[in-house]
Amino acid sequence: MPYSDPANKAWTMIAIRDLDLPGDPITVVDVGAGAGVYADLLRAEYGDGVHLTGIEPWLPYYERFNLLGKYDAMSCRDARWVTNWRYDIAIFGDVMEHMPKEDALTVWQAAADHAKYGIISIPIIHYPQGEEEGNPYERHVKDDWTVTEVLESFKYITYYQRFDVTMTLVAKFPHA
Repeated sequence: MPYSDPANKAWTMIAIRDLDLPGDPITVVDVGAGAGVYADLLRAEYGDGVHLTGIEPWLPYYERFNLLGKYDAMSCRDARWVTNWRYDIAIFGDVMEHMPKEDALTVWQAAADHAKYGIISIPIIHYPQGEEEGNPYERHVKDDWTVTEVLESFKYITYYQRFDVTMTLVAKFPHA
């Protein structure tokens, strides 16, 4: 689904406001942009004070959700092939379950090596999902993350909030 759990969005925006961000504009990469929900939330909060890059491998979403109108830049690629992680915030909104654990940890570390902060939203219940609307990227490859496993696997987590289906975690990377 090009949407993620709405229960965590308000908390995520509070967490972003609480970060020690460098100024105007802040730079954000939204990995797995989907319908562009984080772009909508960040534009409502920061207006032109945020530079948004979206990463979305499924080209049909670009037109369907007007992604080119929501983001300042878009990249049509799988997050595992991204090489530039120089952002203030890297948001992985319901993305990590779409790849093997080893790949998720590699992508997270690549972001940690260059970004200042990272945010993960991830299902913490058994949550199988197949292809949606012909999109193979929607399939959950690792559909059984637990709170304990997430906390033990992803480095640099400073705080998190648990919700019924997902948890959202905030990380402060060494470059912050």
